[in-house]
Amino acid sequence: MKSYLEDQNLASIKIVATDMDLTLLHDDKSMPVGIAERIDALYERGILFCAASGRPAPALRLSFPSNHARMAMVCDNGANVYVNDNPIYKDKMDVELYRSVLTRVVESGEGVPVLCAYDEAYALARDYEHHSEVSIYYKAINYLESFEGLDVDANKVSVYYPTWNSKEQFDTIYQPEFGDKLYVTCAGAEWIDFMNIGIDKGSGMRRLAEHAGVDLADIAAFGDTYNDIPMLDIVGHSYVMGNAAEHMHDHGMFLAPSNMEEGVLTVLDRIIEAVPVK
Repeated sequence: MKSYLEDQNLASIKIVATDMDLTLLHDDKSMPVGIAERIDALYERGILFCAASGRPAPALRLSFPSNHARMAMVCDNGANVYVNDNPIYKDKMDVELYRSVLTRVVESGEGVPVLCAYDEAYALARDYEHHSEVSIYYKAINYLESFEGLDVDANKVSVYYPTWNSKEQFDTIYQPEFGDKLYVTCAGAEWIDFMNIGIDKGSGMRRLAEHAGVDLADIAAFGDTYNDIPMLDIVGHSYVMGNAAEHMHDHGMFLAPSNMEEGVLTVLDRIIEAVPVK
């Protein structure tokens, strides 16, 4: 795989999109120092910064407190897209369909199901012991005794696996049972996400590019795992992180330094250097 140093056509980049966990963020989920200044520097050069994540909008806003009003967010794996805090796309799941996923997870006896309803979420009271982990991503969680009768607008179901066996669950249960009805993907070793078919980070990037009038060839994207693949596969400058599993190398043009080496910032500095201030 080519080194990030071999990407020489940086001056054409108009949008920079990055995944969060194990891509932009350190292993402990902390933000690298200096990201706000780099987002400002991109903005001064007419380059739109985008956080492309399975996280919903409230969590992403908190991650970028000084920048969220002049950046893009592809939230919930593409089910919700914002530019400068204004929504440009909002997806909605069928109630019976998300109920069927929630019911199956409860019946399986494994995993912590969470219904993402845009700015809030729904989980079971029995799973409150996992609040410290789930609340990293979902900021307004309604704990219920049961999902029975739940009827709210929602765009995603997420399932947290404290044993970090999401890929096994994906392969043996959820892709076989729901893959013809929903887009199912692993968002790291501890999460499975369910969205409507046609909703993923790739579709979110297409909507963002169309809104901004930018060609996909002029987008740079960074990712490390399965739910990043639809985004990495369509952009002109795709960077796989050095800490990603080797299978991800099939979905990127360039290998960036790892998240712990702050590889995203390293490449951003090259882009900033290549593009003059407007």
